[in-house]
Amino acid sequence: MSNYPPPVGNPGSAPGQNYSAVYPGQSGQADEFQFVQAPTGTEGYMEKQDIPPQSSSSVFGVTRRGAASKFLDNKGFGWLLDEEDLDEEDQKPLLEELDIDLKDIYYKLRCVLFPIPQLGFNRHVVRESPDFWGPLVVILLYSLVSLYGQFRVVSWIITIWIFGSLLIFFLARALGGEVSYSQCLGVIGYSVLPLVITATILPLFKAVHYVSMLIKFLGVLWAAYSAGSLLCVQELQQKKPLLLYPVFLLYIYFLSLYTGA
Repeated sequence: MSNYPPPVGNPGSAPGQNYSAVYPGQSGQADEFQFVQAPTGTEGYMEKQDIPPQSSSSVFGVTRRGAASKFLDNKGFGWLLDEEDLDEEDQKPLLEELDIDLKDIYYKLRCVLFPIPQLGFNRHVVRESPDFWGPLVVILLYSLVSLYGQFRVVSWIITIWIFGSLLIFFLARALGGEVSYSQCLGVIGYSVLPLVITATILPLFKAVHYVSMLIKFLGVLWAAYSAGSLLCVQELQQKKPLLLYPVFLLYIYFLSLYTGA
């Protein structure tokens, strides 16, 4: 136990002030008591921090609402008005949410329109990277062209596209081809684009029977070759005519829905 007496306050100081004692031998300066005034506030112990004021419209992250909200809270239905904060990563554009790549669709349309390998297009991307929205747009575009006096064929064209692609898929698998239904659906749908062009220019030569027949034949041949060359994978190279013929018949039926013949 220390032999030093307890510190006493300065008689001339104001009441309520605190003092700390420096005992002899500790300071190395004097053998008598020295009283040092201690700060009474908190300025010496903590720095003043800038605390942002809370918004008047939000307390603890809960937004103040009106009487209707208070009524729902009292009834236990306040969760209906809860707002969820979405991260910036979750707020994606609509096209990205729907998995629509316009540049990819445009490139695939060019691959279908120009099926000649010498042009340098990577046409295999139409088969290897199938999508749904591009072929659907082509089918709807062909349906709009076919609307001229034949509104009932729109749903039938979409039905033929879906089930016709399914038939080609079963046939390709039976012949030993490693293709999927989504690939067949995309290739058949994209390859309807030559028929859209054919149906657009066909009314200009409607009066000339033989010219219109030649345009129809070339349009169907264009579409069938574009689709068949994509669907005939390596396993089907020796059996290409067995797959090209039903594809050719399918596009003949597509065109007949437009001409009514």
